[in-house]
Amino acid sequence: MREPALTDARRVAQEALALYADDPATREMISAYDRRLQGPLRIALAGMVKAGKSTLLNALLGEALAATDAGECTRVVTWYRRADSPSITLHPRQGPPRRLPFQRDNGRVVLELGATTAEEVDWIDVGWPSESLRSLILIDTPGIASLSTDVSARAHGFLTQRSGASAADAVIYLMRHLHSSDRGFLEAFRDVSVGASLTVNAVAVLSRADEVGSARIDSLVSAGQVARRYADDTELRSLVLDVVPVAGLLAEAARTLRETEFRALAEIAALERAARENLLVSADRFAWVAGVTSLSEHRRRDLLSRFGLFGIRLSAALIRGGANTSTALAEGLVEQSGLHALQALVRDHFRARADTLKVYGVLPGLEELMRERPRRGSDILLAEIERIFATTHSLRELAVLSRTRAGGYPLPAEQIAEAERIVGGAGGTMAVRVGLADGADAPAVRARAEELLARWRALAESPLTERTAVGLCHVVIRSLEQVAAETMRADSPRRSIGRLLPDDVVLPR
Repeated sequence: MREPALTDARRVAQEALALYADDPATREMISAYDRRLQGPLRIALAGMVKAGKSTLLNALLGEALAATDAGECTRVVTWYRRADSPSITLHPRQGPPRRLPFQRDNGRVVLELGATTAEEVDWIDVGWPSESLRSLILIDTPGIASLSTDVSARAHGFLTQRSGASAADAVIYLMRHLHSSDRGFLEAFRDVSVGASLTVNAVAVLSRADEVGSARIDSLVSAGQVARRYADDTELRSLVLDVVPVAGLLAEAARTLRETEFRALAEIAALERAARENLLVSADRFAWVAGVTSLSEHRRRDLLSRFGLFGIRLSAALIRGGANTSTALAEGLVEQSGLHALQALVRDHFRARADTLKVYGVLPGLEELMRERPRRGSDILLAEIERIFATTHSLRELAVLSRTRAGGYPLPAEQIAEAERIVGGAGGTMAVRVGLADGADAPAVRARAEELLARWRALAESPLTERTAVGLCHVVIRSLEQVAAETMRADSPRRSIGRLLPDDVVLPR
């Protein structure tokens, strides 16, 4: 369902364009904000050098588009958007944009900057006919805390720009361990992201999760335990929605698995147990020991670079467990990699509230621009922006969710957790909001919503509830009323969304 505030925000942008018709520079800035409102959600991948950003991006795309080596392209901000035909455009810091030639090398896209250095490039735009990019734009960023201060500053500047028309709407932050640089970046991103101190547009990934358990077959179980400890950390909880472990290399290899690789992995799986375990003791042994398998040293090294030792071990186990086709193996590897959990987070927390995140990201920038360049009529648009923030419930839900995670309400932990869930902290479906299994029928959801409504109304009216908590109660109550209204609409299509009133009663705006 389209967020009404998005329509309102676009109207403000269009009226601002008319208001500044005689100011080309300001009009271009406003146009950029309007394009951001119209376009897909922008999700940036960030993290320190060698965190696995480009590898994870390829896994999300299902194609090897992003450079994963240490070349010049990994030092440049690169946008990946859907296009009808492949095109790669370099936008230099000075001069007009130009197309870059590219080629395929063993399935991977290879492009060269030529004589241009990374310092001379503003950003690279990759248009690609990928279904994964239909509803979002993925942005690959250089490593934070790079040995090159220029590269690090480029990434940090893009990701923490204040109210920028080219800013990301959300971020997936990759970390191998919780380093002070990781915490510092997340704090900076929160401080300048959509709305003041908003934390609902960032998730953290414990990347290269297979390395947590030294490539043992249960490595991802160990990584999951570490991720849970990080997610429960009070300080980190105020910075990100959740922490999920992902073996990015495994996910990328699974999404781009070749039939020849499946046959090679099947040959390893078919070895006698003692021979197989002896071969897979270490990466060096797998690459160097001869005579155990017909696979050449070059072939084994290629498998190591694509899957890692953990991926080879896991592939052999899955094949021996019944994954007897490349499709079955790919599905098993993706499931084990943690990619599905990350995709669910992106779907439930970013895509589900894409319109709201865009509005929250753009309106402060438009407001700041008009306050810096006031003219007759701009005060009317500024008042409209204030009205949108004050009356749009989805924006209030975001603010409440952020504040609950930062410990901003004087309520017991159980009530805070329930409030988070009701305002969409665990997903936006009606059933999940009221604590039922996704897919529960409308009568069950409505009954549960009415039960919760009675509880939260009583809490709001209690003289023992502190004033700040009463504000939270009112947002939670409104969310539950919307859930109840939606279930009524499901039973009776003639009813209007969001209200339980006769058709001839019109609520004031």
